[in-house]
Amino acid sequence: MAEEQLVAFRERWREEIADRRKEEHKPFPESSSDGQPGQGEPQHRYFEDFRPNADPTGRQKAAEGGRFVEGSECDGGEKSAAKPPEEPEYVSIASSLLDGRTSPLLERIREERTRRKRQYHNVTHVCSTTSQQQQQQQKQVKKDEELVDQLILDLNEVNDIPFFDIELPYELALKIFQYLNRTELGRCAQVSKAWRGLAEDGVLWFRVCKREGYYRNACVSDTPCWKSTLRDCRSSDSNVRTNWKNRVGSVSQLQFELGKVLCDVGSCDNFVLAGYTSGDVRLWDTLHWDSAATFLKANSLSANTDPRPHVSHVQVNSTVAVAAYEDGCVDLWSVETGGEPIHHYQSPGRIQTLALSPDSPTLASAIGPDVRLDCPDDHGYWRTLCQAQLPKTVERMVLVPGRGQQCPLAVLSADESVYLLDPRQEEPGVLHSVYGHPVTCLNASELYAALGVKSSGWAMHDGGNKIQVYGLETGQSAVCVGNSPGDFTCLNLTDSLPHLLVCGNKDRRVRVFDLRSGSSVASLYAHHLGVTSVQADDWKIVSGGGEGLVCVWEMRMGAKLWEMHNRHPVRHVRFNTSTLVTANIPDEKSPRGACITDDDLTAHRRHRGVICHYDFSEDATSQDHILPICRSSYDESYGYNYNISLAVPYDTLSGSHPAH
Repeated sequence: MAEEQLVAFRERWREEIADRRKEEHKPFPESSSDGQPGQGEPQHRYFEDFRPNADPTGRQKAAEGGRFVEGSECDGGEKSAAKPPEEPEYVSIASSLLDGRTSPLLERIREERTRRKRQYHNVTHVCSTTSQQQQQQQKQVKKDEELVDQLILDLNEVNDIPFFDIELPYELALKIFQYLNRTELGRCAQVSKAWRGLAEDGVLWFRVCKREGYYRNACVSDTPCWKSTLRDCRSSDSNVRTNWKNRVGSVSQLQFELGKVLCDVGSCDNFVLAGYTSGDVRLWDTLHWDSAATFLKANSLSANTDPRPHVSHVQVNSTVAVAAYEDGCVDLWSVETGGEPIHHYQSPGRIQTLALSPDSPTLASAIGPDVRLDCPDDHGYWRTLCQAQLPKTVERMVLVPGRGQQCPLAVLSADESVYLLDPRQEEPGVLHSVYGHPVTCLNASELYAALGVKSSGWAMHDGGNKIQVYGLETGQSAVCVGNSPGDFTCLNLTDSLPHLLVCGNKDRRVRVFDLRSGSSVASLYAHHLGVTSVQADDWKIVSGGGEGLVCVWEMRMGAKLWEMHNRHPVRHVRFNTSTLVTANIPDEKSPRGACITDDDLTAHRRHRGVICHYDFSEDATSQDHILPICRSSYDESYGYNYNISLAVPYDTLSGSHPAH
């Protein structure tokens, strides 16, 4: 800014000098012998062009002005004997100084000082005016900059994470972090030092690993530090995968003797829910087998009905469990407390389909073409969020995960049409509708909705049955895969990787598709009575068939690792990192001679159905998982059970490892 002012000042100075030179068009008269100026001497002297920082001797100004006269010396040397008629005034002044006459010079100096003061005040006034204008401009610019800075600060406040600005107690912050998994804890540890201290807490890692099945039998007293816990988790991952491949672990059958025939099964995390023809609903917590919340009571209307209606549909997530009965009643319980239902409503007809959100307490039910959405409000009271009516009977329904209870989204299929039900919209939107192509299966993830389409009638030349995948945000078709002669009976998009789609077909094959390219990843000949349920992750596929087989496949090699068989069709398959839940549900709900009052209960068990729980995190080499009859020593004369004597019991050596 100072350099710009100096340049402007120099420009004004040069203009003033040029104006004065134009006025001095007359030549200067010769000086008198005594050094005094002549009578016709102009008023504008040479010294008038000087500034406060000018050279007193006038040499620099004379050089700049170019007014040197040939034959004269400005350095005080000898003058030329003959002066030109038009002699510059600085030459006469120099001559008078050499002759010793100083009074004219003193008078000139006084006059020059007066004139310089006057010009200084004028220039100062001009500079002050200019500086005031510049200061106003600077203030305006500074004000604009302050407004921009304030806007940036406001944006930063909007984007700030409140956790950085609020000092939370350590216990409360730890309670917030306990809902994260191992991957999310690793990401949080990279945010800040405070978050790293929380994410690396040993108690937190113990809870996370125990929830994911790595410390199922551990106690809190032997909680390791987070580094050893992380190392144990990595080794557990390898061990669990090895156990999966070799079918090493514990197998439990979840049975309820008084339930008669199994009707429907649902599972989520460590909860397994089952409904029976006796009207009973049973909940198992596989982490806490003695939990009091596993006992669920029916509503008074269904409990007092004789005979009690069958359970038609059950669903469970991490917070609530729900069951629908044949008489149209719907009960909903809390998985933490159990006991009496926390929500109940009666429908005018039989519930055709029931859906529960995987990650929020949002319930959807359909009776014929009528659809109903229920969810709790902020105070915990359940209310009906919306009701809608479709042109045809609803056959299948799925709630989109990751939407929350504030803005749920339901995907419904009715004959050859698929609809999107958003409570914020007045009417359901049509996602897919092709005449003559009925929908055979339906599933949805956070981004996509997948549906199996059957080709029939005049459309059979279209190339066979296909799977249409639609984007939920755009409502447009994302990819179309499959070209099979059989109908697609099941598909899984919710529990698979974001880019994978696994499906089963009546042509006995299990197929895995890559949604990014639309190509087939695997095609396995699995079940000779058709595929009824399927799920896959990054390396394995678990499928169930109508003949009762549960098969585990290695995806990369396409080889079957092992299989298990039960009497009835497999209607439910769900696994996580270390556990697998399968359910064989009978098609016949009232078999002949299967009464609970019969003396021979084995005949009843043939028709009852079975739920199997596989735990691959159990260490089969430890002493706790060896049969007690095989742990007898020479000190015991009989076996553990039934008084069976051991001819050669196992040795118990004092120096041996406890695992042997």
